[in-house]
Amino acid sequence: MAKEPRQFEDDDGRVICDMDVAGMPWYDRQVRREKRTERRAERQSRFYQGSQMTKSEARRYTWYAMLAGLTIALVFSAVLILFTLFSTQIWLR
Repeated sequence: MAKEPRQFEDDDGRVICDMDVAGMPWYDRQVRREKRTERRAERQSRFYQGSQMTKSEARRYTWYAMLAGLTIALVFSAVLILFTLFSTQIWLR
């Protein structure tokens, strides 16, 4: 009669620490390579799941990004001008 593996309530089957270490008798480089290529393929498939933007959508996103950058530049310029006016007209009088 074969021993059945013990089932624990909190065991979900995930590996906490991989014991496949180089130099051990059970170490297999081929398995490691296969796992690495699987992870890489999975990562790339998750990256390319979205749909491609149309040309008009790309133009719109570019336009709004440029508008946001120009707005930020305008705010910084206005603050610099106001600080200069404050310094010369009030503070250093």
